[in-house]
Amino acid sequence: MKKLLIVLVASVSSVLFAAKTDVKVVKSNVADHTVAKEFTGKNGGVFRYRIADKASSDGSKVPLVFFLHGAGERGADNVAQLRHGVGDLVRYLDAKEKGYRLIAGQVPYGKRWVEVNWGAKSHKMPDAPSDTMALLLEMLDTQLADPTIDLSRVYVSGISMGGYGTWDLISRRPEVFAAALPICGGGDVEMASKIAQIPIWTFHGSADGAVPVCRSRNMVAALWANGSNAHYREYPDAGHAVWIETYKDKKVLAWFFKQKKK
Repeated sequence: MKKLLIVLVASVSSVLFAAKTDVKVVKSNVADHTVAKEFTGKNGGVFRYRIADKASSDGSKVPLVFFLHGAGERGADNVAQLRHGVGDLVRYLDAKEKGYRLIAGQVPYGKRWVEVNWGAKSHKMPDAPSDTMALLLEMLDTQLADPTIDLSRVYVSGISMGGYGTWDLISRRPEVFAAALPICGGGDVEMASKIAQIPIWTFHGSADGAVPVCRSRNMVAALWANGSNAHYREYPDAGHAVWIETYKDKKVLAWFFKQKKK
């Protein structure tokens, strides 16, 4: 059995002491490049999301990217979810892709992508998805039916609460995704056999006080035990906000978006 090797990567101080982004700054930079929309599910539930939709310059199909935000960005304004990560993803895609579609949904106050205890050292994936995840799954199917989407290039990444959501989403629909980047989240290790074929690179800070670092370590160990080639980067002495450094790493994003589903 492959043993879990903890790879420690030097991190900058901004990971440890991340300043809270001003929503006004977010609006002027990222929101200008996205459009606010709503999806209504079959049971009447509403899923608010922002979309950056860039048609391909040569008429080819485009990759589909989902971003799942953290707990601090919940609400009903349909903009706070842009606070972290989305700007880096959009800038990279603009520079490297002929076209793309990026969707960043927003979880309402009091709800979660996955209704589990974030501080626990493990959890079993609920049989039914959370209310918000159920709506995202419904909308996912409508996106996959769009003939402009490259079905070999569907991606998901999320931070903290959205890291949990990323593990949950790929576990519920493993046949869909070309790659996943869960950051400081956790999944159900019993799902490892279902998702072992998906290219995954996960990240965590060794001193994370919000989500135990064992959540990422244990997921990677379970994946490796099932034949996965998943990657793991652990930032030494870093706290919770390791997404700052991760999304600014062009090598990480280059790896992510070069993955294609066979």
